[in-house]
Amino acid sequence: MTGAGLCARHVSVRYGRRTVLHDLDPAPFVRGRVCALLGPNGSGKSTFLRALAGIVPSPAVITLNGMDLSRMPLAQRTRHCVYLPQTLPAPVHLQVLESLIAARHVSGMGSGADDTVIADTLETLDTFGIGDLAMRYMDELSGGQRQLVGLAQALGRQPEALLLDEPLSALDLHHQFSVMDIVRRTTAARRIVTIIVLHDLNIAVRMTDDAVIMRDGRIIAAGPSRTVISPALLQQTYGIHARVETCSRGEPYVMVDGTID
Repeated sequence: MTGAGLCARHVSVRYGRRTVLHDLDPAPFVRGRVCALLGPNGSGKSTFLRALAGIVPSPAVITLNGMDLSRMPLAQRTRHCVYLPQTLPAPVHLQVLESLIAARHVSGMGSGADDTVIADTLETLDTFGIGDLAMRYMDELSGGQRQLVGLAQALGRQPEALLLDEPLSALDLHHQFSVMDIVRRTTAARRIVTIIVLHDLNIAVRMTDDAVIMRDGRIIAAGPSRTVISPALLQQTYGIHARVETCSRGEPYVMVDGTID
């Protein structure tokens, strides 16, 4: 398909007199691949994701599978490109099952709650291992449970692009790896674009296809995760002495030896 994937040009964001993103022109984000967005705090990762989603003002030109998202009203844009923020909205007194059905409606997937819709929604919850939460109310859930429901809502909308801002931050180790596995498999199976802000370098190097590394509102490196995440780049980006070793199973892992004074 011509224009397949997510392409972004001239991604700039200013807050008052302060420039947060400096006219970024990343390489196209490819369908069927998970891209990690990495960098220290304050490097502009979340702002970049929000600019792609159309939530913050930017002169950026954003296309997705040949569609010009930049010219779409936000409500229409979110049907194709779903953004999940790091800080979820305050929970409402709504059952989990109802919240997923409502999310489907937002994406234009129908407003009914017939047997097929309910079955599909329960299957989505089961995929994340939270089928038992279906009849619980959102305002009764823990932060980690709400994060899992938010991910289920996002994938249940069947977007063409998925923008996830630190979706693992409130999850325990089991669910961190479980969620990343689900995201990887779903991205590949549905041929969607997935961009995910991460802080865990080991999850990034092992469980994503590509990586974009940011610092001070600029992209300093991009490419396959196992190539980009290197000792030299980690030193330049994070100010740390680090090694990228290979474990007994042949998988890479990052060892941090200390900070650079």
